[in-house]
Amino acid sequence: MVEIYRGKVINITSFLFLLSLAFTPDLGYGQEPMSFKGFVAIENNYDMRTDNLSFGFGEQDLLMTADISDKMSFLGEAVWKYSGGFKMGVERIVVKYNFRGNHNILFGRHHTPLNYWNDTYHHGRLFFPTTGRPTTFTYHIIPIHTNGVSLQGHNLGKIKFGYDVMIGNGIGSPSEMVDNDKTKSLSTAIHVKPTDGFRIGASMYIDKIAGGAITQQGTAVRSIDQRVISAHVAYFSSSIEFLAETSMANNKDDSASASTMASYIYLGYKMDKLVPYIRYDYLDIAKEEMYYKNADRYVFVTALGVRYEISYQAVVKLEFLYSEKETTGPSNVVNFQLAVGF
Repeated sequence: MVEIYRGKVINITSFLFLLSLAFTPDLGYGQEPMSFKGFVAIENNYDMRTDNLSFGFGEQDLLMTADISDKMSFLGEAVWKYSGGFKMGVERIVVKYNFRGNHNILFGRHHTPLNYWNDTYHHGRLFFPTTGRPTTFTYHIIPIHTNGVSLQGHNLGKIKFGYDVMIGNGIGSPSEMVDNDKTKSLSTAIHVKPTDGFRIGASMYIDKIAGGAITQQGTAVRSIDQRVISAHVAYFSSSIEFLAETSMANNKDDSASASTMASYIYLGYKMDKLVPYIRYDYLDIAKEEMYYKNADRYVFVTALGVRYEISYQAVVKLEFLYSEKETTGPSNVVNFQLAVGF
């Protein structure tokens, strides 16, 4: 009954927001031409365990932005990548309406506003501090994208308070365009930026995965209640780069409960255009886990690298990556990446 009631409240709330937007008297004027930006990453890696050198490239990103009016804007992002063949995917389609001051309402396919990395970095590798994403994302512990509607407020007051509240389609649906149950996912996040470059935040994601949904393990499940709690601390100055994030996901069905912990910490020291850095990832998946892939119940990753900023549109990264997984044991890989934007 609680889930049904929550679903009705969410649906009614979404309708009221759409209705209020439709009757807003002034959307403003001043349409601007669409802007296109591209990002490309050329990558080479050497696997020391197999003594194999490979040449390739990562995600190729096309970012589109436009001011529709003084109050409304559009953002679109499409990515081309190789996954058993060259494929294109639509990563974001967002229409944003500024209804008051620093408060906005957003419609479309978003990066789920659950932590610093997802809020800050899009798919262009040019801006990544390392060659790739932390394990939290590669193992999909948090939902990276959500289709829905959100309220957003940023840089409020002296401490630059920010909030995000998002209602959207839940995970486990066979299609992102159609939810497979009446219960919507709910994402809530807050953060403060008391000084320049310093940010502290926390978030919660709540969803009900419908019975029969296909899990990351490739099997159908009974109904699962999911809650993901995350927190982060970030500090980026002219010399120091620091980012730490942790997420705890709890999945519960009618017979068991499982908690998974995913964390990482990044530290870089900027010396003009040169940035040596280190990142450590830790993933601990519960034995009873019924949704996430649990073949590797633990994963450790250490990335030690150096980043050289040729210009604001070109960055070179050289990285040694040590990883240890329960099923495959230790692995050592050297990564080279040239990331450019244009």
